[in-house]
Order: sequence, then structure tokens, then C-alpha cells
Amino acid sequence: MRLWLSLWGIIWATLGLVAFVATGRVGWATACGVLLVVAVTDFCVVVRHIRQGPHYQPGRDVPPYEPDRGGRGR
Repeated sequence: MRLWLSLWGIIWATLGLVAFVATGRVGWATACGVLLVVAVTDFCVVVRHIRQGPHYQPGRDVPPYEPDRGGRGR
């Protein structure tokens, strides 16, 4: 879902940037430009995580680790 939201943000930020540059509103164009950078960065992070694939998660047959009771050198 985050992938699609970042794509949606890229589209709208690009449209806003183009529209505000065309009308000469520098402040709003800057805000849309910053939002575009954030959305593109988020998109890149999401794509990187997708390409990394699933990480190892132990199943139900793996018992949890025993907590450290503070003793040294057992």
C-alpha cells in the first residue's frame, strides 16, 4: 500500500509543481518540490525493501531465547 501511496504522492506533487511554476507561485512550487523529493525517496526505500525479499522469521517450532539474568560467565 505504501508503494501506491508514494506513487500517488509523486503524481500529485509533480502536477502541483508544474502548475505552481506555470503560475509563478514560487513558495507553493517549492513546497511541492520538497514533497516530491520526500515521495520519491519513500518510493525508492519501498522498492529497495521489496527487492530485498522476506527476511528470516523463526516459526512456531523455534523456542524463544532465554532472557539474560545478568550473570556473567556461566
